[in-house]
Amino acid sequence: MMELKVNERITLREIEHKDAAELYALVDANREHLRRFLGWVDANQSVSDTEAFIAASRQLQQMKNGVTYMIRYEGRIIGVINLHHIDWVNHHTSIGYWLAEGMEGQGIMTATVKRLITYAFDELGLNRVEIRCAVENRKSRAIPERLGFIREGRIRQGEWLYNRYVDHYIYSLLKNEWRRD
Repeated sequence: MMELKVNERITLREIEHKDAAELYALVDANREHLRRFLGWVDANQSVSDTEAFIAASRQLQQMKNGVTYMIRYEGRIIGVINLHHIDWVNHHTSIGYWLAEGMEGQGIMTATVKRLITYAFDELGLNRVEIRCAVENRKSRAIPERLGFIREGRIRQGEWLYNRYVDHYIYSLLKNEWRRD
């Protein structure tokens, strides 16, 4: 399994089947927090649902069509980050992420996204990375804004979230715009 070091406390490790119980427990403990902006939460009701997610993630990875990482802080899982569909013809991908509520506001996700961007540009040879966030999700939007992404536009009613449609902002960053400071 590939692992990416973010810093002394944070690592990204490719998702594995052995992560199912710990990941499910994290989702379950953060269910209301995650449900505010993530439409898949209600479909994850058991460890077997998490196992199915891991199997699908591993299959995409084997097809070189994405990769899912566990965000590990001092060895324990605190969230997930992934490269969604990788378009190898046009050299772009998108990043999705979530973090346990108690771990927000510490710079963890900014550092994690920064590391994954560097991996996408330098090791995968991609040219464009996108992040889409619900307009109301200020914490999630702060990540691409802090990292120098350009907000390209608004996707009106881009996601059905339980009982309503939500708009998304789409952000992008090009390889030649990436500052590695």
